[in-house]
Formats: sequence, C-alpha cells, structure tokens
Amino acid sequence: MASSGSTATGPGSPCGACKFLRRKCAIDCIFAPYFSSEQGPARFAAIHKVFGASNVSKLLLHIPAHDRCEAVVTIAYEAQARIRDPVYGCVAHIFALQQQVECLQAQLMQVKAQLAQNGMNSNHINGTQY
Repeated sequence: MASSGSTATGPGSPCGACKFLRRKCAIDCIFAPYFSSEQGPARFAAIHKVFGASNVSKLLLHIPAHDRCEAVVTIAYEAQARIRDPVYGCVAHIFALQQQVECLQAQLMQVKAQLAQNGMNSNHINGTQY
C-alpha cells in the first residue's frame, strides 16, 4: 500500500474517501492508502455513515501504520454489518456462526455414534461367523 494520496490514487486524483467527502486529498491523507479512487467512495460511504470520517481518521491515527490495513478492513466489515443490522452489527453473524457450529458438532456426534454402533455390529457379526 502506498503512503501518500498522490501515489495511491495517481497524480491529482483524490482517494476514494476524499472523493466521497468532496474534498481535496492531501499528500498525507490518512485514507489514501486504503480507499482507491475507483472503489473507495462506495466502500467509504458505509464507514462514514456508521462511524463518521473524523472518528475513523482519529482512530487510524492511533493505530500503528503496519496494522491500519487490517483495521480498515475490520471497520468496513463492521460498518456493512451495522447497516444490515443496526442493533447487533457483526455480532448477529457471530451468533449465527456459533449456532451453526453447535449444530454441526451435534451432527458429528451422531455420525460418530452411528459409526461406533456399526463397528460393534460388524464385530459381533464377524465374531459369530467364524
């Protein structure tokens, strides 16, 4: 990822966040490395709607540069989840996944029990045939 607005998006073109906010993109724009001019505006729209550009900017400034990309991905995911479910956000998805894991674990236990039962039946049948 590039570290300046002009390098990340090309000379003279604003990053996606600045494009969405309709402002000039500074060379040291905190958003430029993470929001391209082409895809960035749509991606940034959800983040701005849920968290606000100023809050995200302040948050990114407090995160070490090497961790910011992952933070932006996480913030974008949470923003999309909050738009879909304003109350629970990504927690609703986590709960759904936990329920799916519990269901799959129960199915696995049933299959293991059936395999064990089939193995016992097979041993019993094999033992009586010889």
